[in-house]
Amino acid sequence: MKVLVTGVNGQLGFDVVRRGIEKGLDITGIGRADLNITDEQAVRDYVDMIKPSAIIHCAAYTAVDRAEDDKGNCWDVNVEGTKYLAAAAKNVGVKFLYVSTDYVFDGTGESPFLETDLPNPVGIYGATKYEAERQVQDLVEEHFIVRISWVFGINGNNFIKTMLKLAESRKELNVVGDQIGSPTYTYDVADLMLEMVQGEEYGIYHASNEGFCSWAEFSIEIFKQAELDMKVHSISTEEYPTRAVRPKNSRMSKEKLTAKGFDLLPPWQDAVKRYLNELIEEVK
Repeated sequence: MKVLVTGVNGQLGFDVVRRGIEKGLDITGIGRADLNITDEQAVRDYVDMIKPSAIIHCAAYTAVDRAEDDKGNCWDVNVEGTKYLAAAAKNVGVKFLYVSTDYVFDGTGESPFLETDLPNPVGIYGATKYEAERQVQDLVEEHFIVRISWVFGINGNNFIKTMLKLAESRKELNVVGDQIGSPTYTYDVADLMLEMVQGEEYGIYHASNEGFCSWAEFSIEIFKQAELDMKVHSISTEEYPTRAVRPKNSRMSKEKLTAKGFDLLPPWQDAVKRYLNELIEEVK
């Protein structure tokens, strides 16, 4: 199977390509230097040239706060870029997997959002990701939409790396404690996505490591496993204002994964443990 992966220089795209190679797949990862996904003709020509069996679209404009003041670029990358890739996939008749986000929901309530719940994004980033979902659904019959949250991987910056860096100079931290969600280890979800595109169970899925936590609880677990002496003070969202609204409820149901026979990802605490070990190995 020949798989084309966008966003290879990001956390998720890097691990999808890495796991694909380890699994013996014919996999090609591309970044901005290889293809400008906002150039419709360039996208069509590139996909025609590669002739993949499936496209896993990980590339995205993910600077949530900056997006509020950079709407045009965010729209071009997340909506137009996705539309062009989906149209190219349709043109050559290949499967298309689009990576989406918990930000398509409004973050209200306390129940996990179902795959069938109507999205209601409250910020520019979430709005562009939801519109891209709609483009994929309209353009490609053989599509997967995989919503993930709180991503961390070996290639790039993330919450865990930030916490470890702060621990080098501090003994106390204030961390938001009223936003609840699930961390997603890119190594784990990469396996799931590669399994998906080798099958035909199309549709919308939620995929993150099992279990829920707040950012404060996430940080406490990081410091505990890293054996670092850090006092974490749980604060409210209102005490840590940001340009873009952060969803207080990022819980997502995984009912669709189970119903379609996919294995759930390991608990997030286990993912943190393996990720910290991976960071240690990288330093060696």
